[in-house]
Parts: sequence; C-alpha cells; structure tokens
Amino acid sequence: MRIRKSNGKIRVSKIVITVGIVILLIFLFRPTYTPNIKGINSINILADISIGGEKQSLQIRGTNIENPVILFLHGGPGFPQISFARKYQRKLEEEFVVVNWDQRGSGKSYTFFMDKKGMTKEQLLKDAEEVIDYLCKTYNKEKIIVVGHSWGSELGMNLVKNNSTKISAYIGVGQVIDQKEGQRISYEYALELANQYKDKSGIKTLEEIGPPPYKDVIEATLAKEKIIKKYSPQGVEPNVTKDAVMGCMFSPEYNGIDSIRFMLGNKMSAETLWGTNKEFNLMTDVKK
Repeated sequence: MRIRKSNGKIRVSKIVITVGIVILLIFLFRPTYTPNIKGINSINILADISIGGEKQSLQIRGTNIENPVILFLHGGPGFPQISFARKYQRKLEEEFVVVNWDQRGSGKSYTFFMDKKGMTKEQLLKDAEEVIDYLCKTYNKEKIIVVGHSWGSELGMNLVKNNSTKISAYIGVGQVIDQKEGQRISYEYALELANQYKDKSGIKTLEEIGPPPYKDVIEATLAKEKIIKKYSPQGVEPNVTKDAVMGCMFSPEYNGIDSIRFMLGNKMSAETLWGTNKEFNLMTDVKK
C-alpha cells in the first residue's frame, strides 16, 4: 500500500513538473503581436528591420495609415516602451500612426552576443536617422514628428541639430537641457531633503557620493534619486517601472525571451551609455 502511494506521488510530481516546463516554454517562446485596431485603413504591426547592421524592432499602430507618423525615442538609456506603450498612447493612435522603437541593445532589439563597441550615442543617432528614413519611405511621408523622452530627448535634439530635413516637429518630454547644471541642482535638492527630514543615513550616503561629477555615475544617480523619491513623491506620476514589469510579463508584444532581453539590455545600455553625455548643453549647442 505504501509503495502504491509513493508511486502515485511520483506520478503526480512528474505531471506537475511536465506542466510547469510546458508553461515555461510557452511563456519564453510564444509568438508576439500587437493587438488589432478596427478599421479598413488601420495598421497594427510589430516590424523587425535591419538598422545599422542589427535587427531592431518597431511597434507601429494607428487607426488610419494616412495619418501623420509620430516616432517615440524612449528614455533610459535602455528603457524601451513597446511592452506598455498602448496604455498611454491609445488616443494618439486615433490621430497619428504611432511608432515605438526599441533602440539598439534595448528590449526586443537586444541580442545576446551583440558587440558593445557599437553601443554609442553616435551610433544610436545614426540608427534613429535610418528609422526615420525607413518610416518616410515605407509610409510615403516627406517628414515625420519625433518625440524624445528623457534620454531620448538628447537623441531627439541632436537629430534636429544635425539634420532636420525629415522632421516636421519635435517634442521634448522631460527634456534634458544642461547635464552638469541639472546634476548639480538634483544633488543639492536631495541633500536639502535629507537635511530637512533629518535623514542621517541619506545625508551620509550623499556625503560619501559627493557632488557631481560622480566617480560611479550609475550607483550615485540611483542612490540620489532614491532619496528624492522618498521625500518628494510624484503623486499621480505613472509608475513606469511597474508598467514595464507588467508589460514584460503579460503584454502580447513581449514573450519571456523578450523580457530577459529587456533586463540584460537595460543593464548593458546603462553600463555603456550613462555618463557619456556630461557636456550636453542645449543652451550652447542648439540656440535656435
């Protein structure tokens, strides 16, 4: 009787393990897509195209393919938004063909053995120009609209400065203006908050980091931002970290492999691109 019970438990365990493996494989490798938009002239595709010698991914959505094209340059670096963009862009899709691009080394555009030497701001600018050329040619547009968010706002302004012949309008969201001055103000604000709330640990952390320029820009920036967020809450500010996690887990645009790409690409992008823009200053670089 005991032997039968043991055999039964073994069989149940094998079934559970098998089901678990099947679910894991489905999660990792299931086909990805972007949901359908109603309308005979609508567009809803995930496109993999060759940009700068690397496969890179675009999400293209809109109710009317004849509408103006708007390209989003995501922040980070290395924080793509294809997995959660629909949450915030549904209204835009009614008036524009909305394009989200996972930049080189980010999200669906990350490859496991890619050459880090190609991860430069100059290369991403060239990639962005190729993406704009592709969109103009594919959708028969002379010009498109570009939106740059945070890190993407640096790329966007450099695009405008270098060659704006195919850009009809540029919108900066969380626009970077002067890196050195911005970091100085941010550090002093964090220190002011820590002193105001008598946060001895926070004060010690900031004193150990010291004012910018930082020795370790990633570690210092994250530590400083943690203190600011603790005492200066953003209210109804979207929680994009939660959006990204939920998008990686449940959105149809990403499967499990894409989620792994997101995490590894975020790390690599930070390591290769953070701190490479210390001299960025629109007040002197782009005066009109």
